[in-house]
Amino acid sequence: MITAVELGLIYAIVALGVYLTFRVLNFPDLTVDGSFTTGAGTAGVLIVQGVNPFLATAAAFIAGALAGLITGLLHTKGNINGLLAGILTMIGLYSINLRIMGASNVPLLGEDTLFTMMYGYVDRGVASIVVLIVLALLFKLALDWYLHTDTGMALQATGDNELMIRSFAVSTDRQKIYGLMISNGLVAVAGALVAQYQGFVDIQMGIGLILVGLASVIVGQAIFGSRLVIQATFAVVLGAVLYRLAIQFALNAGLNPNDMKLLSALLVIAALLLPQWSGFRKIATWRRGLGAGGGSAMLTSEGADAAEAQSVPAEEAVEEPAGAVRTEGSGGSAAPGQDRSTGEKES
Repeated sequence: MITAVELGLIYAIVALGVYLTFRVLNFPDLTVDGSFTTGAGTAGVLIVQGVNPFLATAAAFIAGALAGLITGLLHTKGNINGLLAGILTMIGLYSINLRIMGASNVPLLGEDTLFTMMYGYVDRGVASIVVLIVLALLFKLALDWYLHTDTGMALQATGDNELMIRSFAVSTDRQKIYGLMISNGLVAVAGALVAQYQGFVDIQMGIGLILVGLASVIVGQAIFGSRLVIQATFAVVLGAVLYRLAIQFALNAGLNPNDMKLLSALLVIAALLLPQWSGFRKIATWRRGLGAGGGSAMLTSEGADAAEAQSVPAEEAVEEPAGAVRTEGSGGSAAPGQDRSTGEKES
C-alpha cells in the first residue's frame, strides 16, 4: 500500500503535465510516452556518471522540454496535425533514448539517488509519503502560479478560444510551444523520479504512459470536480493516487499483471461514460448547488423575478412624465410645449 501511494504521488507529476496539454491547452499530445523515458534515461546516465541527483533531475526537465519543443515546432511551424506531431516525436524519441542510455536498460543499484538520500533521513512509510506529498504539492502550486500569470492566462485562453485570443495580438503558436515544453518537462521529471525510485531505467518504461495520465486526470476531476484551476490540479493529484491504489487492489485481488493495461483502458472508458449517465449528472448538479451555498434558491427567485418582469406590459413598465402627450404610431410621448411630430419645442 505504501508503494502504491508513493508511486501515485510521483505519477501525479505526470498527471499535471497531461492536464496542462489535454485540459488547459486542448492539445492531444502523445509525446509523453517518449519524453517520460527521455527524462528517466537522462537522469539515469548522469547519476551513473556521478552527477548530483538534483542536477540530473533538473537536466531531465530540460530534455523533456526540448522534446515538447520539437512537437510544438512541428505543429505550429510545420503545420502538422497536433496528434500526428506528437506521434512522430514519440517515435523519434525511441531511437534518441537508446542513444542517450547506450543500452536498453541502465541499472541504478548502488548509486546515490534522491530516494537513497531521502531514506537516509526518514524511514520508508508515513514519513516518506509526507515528503512526496510535499513534492507533489510544490509542483501543483508552481503550475497554479504559472496559470494565474499573464502568460498562463493567455495559454488558457488559447485552449478555450484560439481565434478570440489571437484577436488580442497574442501569439497562439508561442503559447502552444510553451505549454508543450512545460508539460513534457514535468513528465520527464516524473520519469527521472520513477527511475530513481525503482532503481533502473528501461527503454520501454514509457509505453502506455499517456493512458495513466489520462486516467488520473479524468478520474480525479470526475470525483473532485474542476471548476477552478486550483481545484482541478488538486483533483489531478488525488486522481493519480487513486489510480495507483486501484491498480494495487486489482493485483491483490489476483488479477494477472499482464492485464493492467486493459484495466487502465476500462477505467478510462468508465470515467468517460459515467458523466453521460443521467443519474451522475443529477449528482453533479446537486453537488454544484451545495458548493454554490444556496445558489439554486437564488436562481429560482431570480427566475421568478425575470418572469414577472416579462409579464409586465411595456406601457406599464415605462413611467411617463406628468402632462406628456402620447404620439401616434411611435409609442413615444411628447412633453408639454413640444410639437408631437417633430419633438421640437414650440415657440
